[in-house]
Amino acid sequence: MKTLQQWMDEYAVSHQNETNKKVHLICVPLIFFSVIGLVMSIPHEWLSQQLNFLHPMTTTWATIVLVFVFIFYARLSFNLAVKIILFAAVCVIINYFISTTFNLFYSSLAVFAVAWIGQFYGHKIEGKKPSFLHDIQFLLIGPAWILHEFFGGTGSNK
Repeated sequence: MKTLQQWMDEYAVSHQNETNKKVHLICVPLIFFSVIGLVMSIPHEWLSQQLNFLHPMTTTWATIVLVFVFIFYARLSFNLAVKIILFAAVCVIINYFISTTFNLFYSSLAVFAVAWIGQFYGHKIEGKKPSFLHDIQFLLIGPAWILHEFFGGTGSNK
């Protein structure tokens, strides 16, 4: 298994251009946010019945997916996992409130599409293919790289 630093180093190879980095600073969190919204859009009545002791905001399939996301990041760095899950919790809350006013699926789909267009534009400027085309796990490394690159690190492996 690669270490967090190995993932960061490999991801950084195709993210050297300053414009591409700025595009990623905006688009990676938007993609993460929109994916949570898309997963929250999956019908979850059965799940809500099973987890009726929890708040309706947290009884979605996104909660289940985020458990696995936490495990992925915790294997790399517990501090990183906590930071990502805190961001994910904010995404769940915002998506929940969006769902009370708008169609969450279509709103999330629009954000997802626009953010990916931005990502591919950034890579066109960079002149390098996105890392996830080499290894799908890079889709989860992107948010960690954003924390590392723009917010002072991702935490230790403790």
